[in-house]
Amino acid sequence: MNETSPKITAQDVARLAGVSQSAVSRVFTPGASASKATVDKVRAAAETLGYRPDPLARAMITGRTRIIGLVVAYLENQFYPIALERLSRALQERGYHILVFMAENSTEKVAEVVQELIDYRVDGIITASVSLSNDLTGRLASFGIPVVNFNRGQNDPRLTDVTSDNIAGGRRAAEFLIAAGHERIAHIMGWQGASTGRDRAAGFQSAMEEAGLPIVAMVDGMYSRERAAAVARELCAGPERPDAIFVGNDYMAFAVMDELRFGLGLSVPGDVSIVGYDDVPLAAWPTYALTTIRQPVNRMVSATVEAILGQIDQTTGPQKIRIDGPLVVRKSSRIPEGYTP
Repeated sequence: MNETSPKITAQDVARLAGVSQSAVSRVFTPGASASKATVDKVRAAAETLGYRPDPLARAMITGRTRIIGLVVAYLENQFYPIALERLSRALQERGYHILVFMAENSTEKVAEVVQELIDYRVDGIITASVSLSNDLTGRLASFGIPVVNFNRGQNDPRLTDVTSDNIAGGRRAAEFLIAAGHERIAHIMGWQGASTGRDRAAGFQSAMEEAGLPIVAMVDGMYSRERAAAVARELCAGPERPDAIFVGNDYMAFAVMDELRFGLGLSVPGDVSIVGYDDVPLAAWPTYALTTIRQPVNRMVSATVEAILGQIDQTTGPQKIRIDGPLVVRKSSRIPEGYTP
């Protein structure tokens, strides 16, 4: 078809396939019902005519763009690119697509990005590693745009949160180190401006208090490699160093291990045991062999997709979802005597 040829319409396809125009619409609408015979006839006619459905026209008719906006602050942490890929695949399998926007984790920048997503008329928004202000949440609610926070919690009943059970994970890390005989345990926390960092620290602290052990230090690592390495150097350079450190995520834990080994000449776990949080692929590499709390990313992605689509279809409302993840024991930590996974 050249540039002056008339545009092929769904009605043309229906006429050639010998079906109704509504049947053509069903064939090209994800999730709609059509028999195999109808699908085969319509797709054959569409290929013959060179027909492609117009998503903008469909959006005007249905009020749905079948686009989900994803707002993410940073991708340095390996956990987020993996989650982003799996979210995209899972949504595509349901007939949706992701529109990704990067945003600095500030109220102004997030608001600018969300306004752009509103302008794109997205059906829903998933945030990852960012928070929404109360005013912004209210605006989205007024537009009828549901929001799911992925790996971040907010104390707002209008928002759905999907996270690992961070409090249980922090507790599990502390209990493991205590069981291994450690008595001088420190925690390099995740950023305390995020629920993930606060909850992991709270779980760790409660387990330490119940065991009657003092905490050597709890320092905010800001989810920064540079900051975590500097904190590790400060904690471990002197004679009163901790004998174990629970680090708020794997991204920081790798930097801590590098600093201890290559900066201070210490053995991991001979001098200091290290436990992280996330279980990103690099944690299993022999270079690190990091003991860590696994974030159950597949289950978190599945819950996020079901939550956002359920709200779009108005079959579910906002909810707070916490998914427990296991401790994965490798070689970066002393192992308790008689320990079995």
